Amino acid sequence: MKIRVMIAVWAAKFVGYVCKKMGRQGVTWAGKVAIKICPDILEQLSSQVRKAIFATCGTNGKTTTNNMLCAALEAEGQKVICNHTGSNMLNGVVAAFVLAAKWNGKINADYACIEADEASTRHIFPRIKPDYMLLTNLFRDQLDRYGEIDITMNILEEMMRKVPKMQIIVNGDDALSAYLAMDSGNSYVTYGISKPVIKSAANEIREGRFCKCCGEKLEYRFYHYSQLGDYYCTKCGFARPNLNFDAENVKVGDQLSFNVEGKHIVANYKGFYNVYNILAAYAGVRTAGFAADHFEDMLRKFNPENGRMEQFRIKGTGVTLNLAKNPAGFNQNISAVMQDQSPKDIIIAINDNAQDGTDISWLWDVDFDLLGNDTVKSITVSGIRCQDMRLRLKYVDIPSILEGDVEKAIRDRVEDGVGNLYVLVNYTALFSTRNILKKLEGEKS
Repeated sequence: MKIRVMIAVWAAKFVGYVCKKMGRQGVTWAGKVAIKICPDILEQLSSQVRKAIFATCGTNGKTTTNNMLCAALEAEGQKVICNHTGSNMLNGVVAAFVLAAKWNGKINADYACIEADEASTRHIFPRIKPDYMLLTNLFRDQLDRYGEIDITMNILEEMMRKVPKMQIIVNGDDALSAYLAMDSGNSYVTYGISKPVIKSAANEIREGRFCKCCGEKLEYRFYHYSQLGDYYCTKCGFARPNLNFDAENVKVGDQLSFNVEGKHIVANYKGFYNVYNILAAYAGVRTAGFAADHFEDMLRKFNPENGRMEQFRIKGTGVTLNLAKNPAGFNQNISAVMQDQSPKDIIIAINDNAQDGTDISWLWDVDFDLLGNDTVKSITVSGIRCQDMRLRLKYVDIPSILEGDVEKAIRDRVEDGVGNLYVLVNYTALFSTRNILKKLEGEKS
């Protein structure tokens, strides 16, 4: 079996190299080839991790949180394996291990930080048996692929019970996630924000309005956004649990700051949702037993790549690329964009490939009317479903420019825009758009 592991590692590395030379991501192909050669390659390699394996799940924030947790552990002097690119199905997880392995099939890692697609946990968890599961939130996402949110919850509940020694690090402000952790029988710790920070939009889509314990409608003392907030049930007593890691004195603006466990955390990011991502990573490194003395230094150096508020500079124009793939995430994206009070151009690229979910009706649950502001100088719609996006904006009386070719849309705004461009894309538009931006950034003026 050792020979088979080595052959699988060699083959995967070769496939990854070829794909990279061809300008393709290639990660999932490397994993697919490795599994074909050695079906138990993931068990063989993950068992070599010396200390612990983290699995990060949840609808929004997985990639940023997982990569930040990896960086936090590395800042503590640990060697970490991580699927940085966000390839979070079985093939992508396998690829993270085989590409990190040496040619002899050996892994040199104290920890693994593995982002896992919720539906794929059935294939991943039994193989790697995580020591910790970090659960960010549960929102409605890709109904044609996941179905209603109860289906996702059932899958995660099943996996929690199949790995009973796995400790859950859960967003206590999300009633759905907290219920899963509290009902699972696994030990758990919580993170969240115990006091209101900003006023939540009254017309936001809110999941899990009814108590999962008894079916009564949940009451809220306040919302942060979507269904995140301070909830309680008047019938059975289910309520937001006490928070082990509570972000206090939260400030949102051009940068984020909050206090937790006596530490003052500052990050040069926009978007209230990033407070949760940072707090989740902090809770993870603390739960692993570290004092997190290097956490703030890590944040100063951390670059959220892979299209998560990623920054580019093209011919004098500052460009911010961000993923927006469901109503809750898109609303938070819009909120982050509108925190920037300077003039701005916006490009929205929407695809409907299989990985995006072919049903794009969720666009009608996004509060696009918030973009009707004098600081927004232009909105360009692009991607496969640009016509649908243009129609959606028309219904809130916001004019838009139609340009199906994403590269041309970006070039036009760089040439004729205000020098401040936000590019919001859904899933399959992300990799190609990022490649376009990197190419344009490398071109001479």
